[in-house]
Amino acid sequence: MPTSSTSGPSEWVLLAYRLPREPSGPRTTLWRRLKRLGVAQIADGLVTLPADARTREALEWLADDVVAANGTAGIWVARPATVAQERELATAMSAARAAEYRALAEQCHRAAATGDPTERARALRRLRTEWRAIDRRDFFPPAERETAASALRELSAAVTADAAVPEAAR
Repeated sequence: MPTSSTSGPSEWVLLAYRLPREPSGPRTTLWRRLKRLGVAQIADGLVTLPADARTREALEWLADDVVAANGTAGIWVARPATVAQERELATAMSAARAAEYRALAEQCHRAAATGDPTERARALRRLRTEWRAIDRRDFFPPAERETAASALRELSAAVTADAAVPEAAR
């Protein structure tokens, strides 16, 4: 959980927004960007992230985009009323990242099992990029993070071994 100078809940930055239904493009773009950030959805049009300079700036940019698309948006900094509420937010965010890490580990295992060294190397580059994207939105790392990291290391070792074997020997 985010650290706090008190024993109570930490600060969170919230984005409250409303976008017109039509055209649907700005709504879709906003939804994708919010997903990429890993926000917790509190209610329709209300999302949150643990407060720090990076998350606040990211949500401020999105608020500007909402206003540019003829919507309304506001940024708020708040604390959950109880530690239990904060824990609930953190648990939901952690569960979402856990699912992403499980999927990444499975993709690593499938890529390692393929017989094509070129495909393995391509998969490794793609999955490293995916790892970085998940890691950027992982505020409450679940146990699955280490499983995915291990699977990525195993895939990397397989690609390194492929590179050590001369092509004529394959």
